[in-house]
Amino acid sequence: MALARAFARSVKMAWFLPMLVGLVVRRAARFIDADTQRWVEIVHPPVPRPLATLALLATYREFRTLYCYRLRRAGVVGAAFGAVLAFVYPGERTLHLACGDIGPGLFIQHGFATIIAARRLGANCWVNQQVTIGFDRPESRPTLGDNVSVYAGAKVLGDIHLGDGSRVGANAVLLVDLPAGHTAVGNPARLLPPKSQRG
Repeated sequence: MALARAFARSVKMAWFLPMLVGLVVRRAARFIDADTQRWVEIVHPPVPRPLATLALLATYREFRTLYCYRLRRAGVVGAAFGAVLAFVYPGERTLHLACGDIGPGLFIQHGFATIIAARRLGANCWVNQQVTIGFDRPESRPTLGDNVSVYAGAKVLGDIHLGDGSRVGANAVLLVDLPAGHTAVGNPARLLPPKSQRG
């Protein structure tokens, strides 16, 4: 049984081999490598590390969406590769990455019905499903620091800043700045200080 599963996994991964052409796009490769490393730390694909990118592409539609986003942001050649690969190997169709700058190591858990239209997303952020990060009026978009987590159903809207290590709880609606290390919960969101500062 285990041998049959391993064979099926190998066949599925082989179908996604052409996607690895994207790794030759130097401007995208650094980000793709950082994304792969982060996803491996979180989801632990059952393959040797050299096969991790391929395993993630074969398994996670969200990762494919992010991968093609990286290519589209890496110049004309990358954009061409990204467009073709996204057509042949579709990602999560309800995940929209409309952000001008996404730092390395973004993890998207269940990217269903999620839009990321921030001004900037820092390194090693975490975004769950049914999240909206975006406009409350034209060109009024949030900026997220490094290591920010936005949990399921949360809305982060407007020209606000989320500091490094901050968290937005499930279904919270955040319309104000969130200091580094703080957590926002509720609708409208109220801010909680870091655990070390709570009484």
